[in-house]
Amino acid sequence: MNQYVTGAVIKGLREKNKMTQLQLAEKLGVSDKSVSKWETSRGLPDITLLEPIAEGFSISVTELISGNTIHNANVSANMLRSKFYVCPVCGNVIHSMGEAVIHCHGIQLVPLEAEETDEKHMIFIERSCDEYYVRIDHSMTKEHYISFVVAASSDDIQMRTLYPEWNAEARFKIRGVRRIFFYCNRDGLFSIDPVKGIDDKESGYDDTQERRELEKAADMLFG
Repeated sequence: MNQYVTGAVIKGLREKNKMTQLQLAEKLGVSDKSVSKWETSRGLPDITLLEPIAEGFSISVTELISGNTIHNANVSANMLRSKFYVCPVCGNVIHSMGEAVIHCHGIQLVPLEAEETDEKHMIFIERSCDEYYVRIDHSMTKEHYISFVVAASSDDIQMRTLYPEWNAEARFKIRGVRRIFFYCNRDGLFSIDPVKGIDDKESGYDDTQERRELEKAADMLFG
């Protein structure tokens, strides 16, 4: 394996659980000197002890090895707190509701941090009856493309997978959508409040001078 549990992780978990070295040793059937050696980097626990150590701290072996403890706190099923992970090797996209330790192709993935859209990643949203039509002015070549678009509400997400040489567009049911996310395979995750792109008579972002200027700029850049 590429990673192994460290003494610092064991010590941190032991102290967090308010256990002495002797108490942990008794749980594992080893001596307190052995625990002391692990925590001072003078030795490592045998691989057969990984599962008992994890059970002693009420975590998974994956969490133990990664050093990232997952807190199963109630997140009230709020999809707006969703986290997205993308494997740099195969492009696999993984969604989680909260903290998670996720590996793909032997790599520990980190959650993507969404940035606000910029001039190279312009998104335009039109409202049609009960749907949002989302269009992203972006190249869709095999080397540089948008791989997925997500519409998130507090209790639901709608994900659309895109592929190179497709159009960078998608349709979503409106039903409470409060955030649109999309992922560029080179520049990462972006997001926007859909209200900024709604085409209606009331909030009319599409009818403003700002929107027309953005579309004109987008056509010049990507047309």
